[in-house]
Amino acid sequence: TYKTFLALLDNYEAETGIAEYVTKKERKEEYTFLKAIMRTGPMQFCHKYCRANKPDQVPEDEAGFIKLLHTIWFDLYRRSDKRDSSGFEHVFVGEIKDGSVSGFHNWIQFYLEEKRGNVDYRGYIKPRNKNDARTDENDHVLTIQFSWRGVEKMVGTSFVGVSPEFEMALYTTCFLVGKKDNKVELHTGTDIFDLNVKCYTMARHKIGTSYPEALSHEEA
Repeated sequence: TYKTFLALLDNYEAETGIAEYVTKKERKEEYTFLKAIMRTGPMQFCHKYCRANKPDQVPEDEAGFIKLLHTIWFDLYRRSDKRDSSGFEHVFVGEIKDGSVSGFHNWIQFYLEEKRGNVDYRGYIKPRNKNDARTDENDHVLTIQFSWRGVEKMVGTSFVGVSPEFEMALYTTCFLVGKKDNKVELHTGTDIFDLNVKCYTMARHKIGTSYPEALSHEEA
């Protein structure tokens, strides 16, 4: 799944307001990615759970669910101008809007862009209160500051070290059967995070953004 995910990251214009044009090759890459993640446990669970909770909206067959995934994640809509954004671009790749970084919640994209010299890491945001556990190398959720292509992201929270299918399954589930705020307790083996997974809609039925907020953090 990582290989099919990486193929998608160079398909977008960073600036909002510039219309996206999807080539046949890029459209094929989108469906190749969706088919690959549907072979994984997280996305199979996501499909079954969403179908059980919203049978009138979620197709039972895998092909129909893949089509739904493509609609909510990859169909283009207007963020600053017509057809300049999609849920996948915003969440996983990042955008630049009105002089600031918008979205950009994926650790793989962060790693690759930092390696290319496009990201300047400015440090992590300290825990909200003194009772929270210290941030260390085992943490799978980080709130950080950084600049991307010379533009600031003052606060951004991302999962770290997780697979593309984990994030797609979590955000898709929150979007299809959850609410704007979704409280989740995440056990990583070394830590326990109380999270609020934010989920916003754009263009009536497509993902505008989705990302975690760390409410508390303690050692397991």
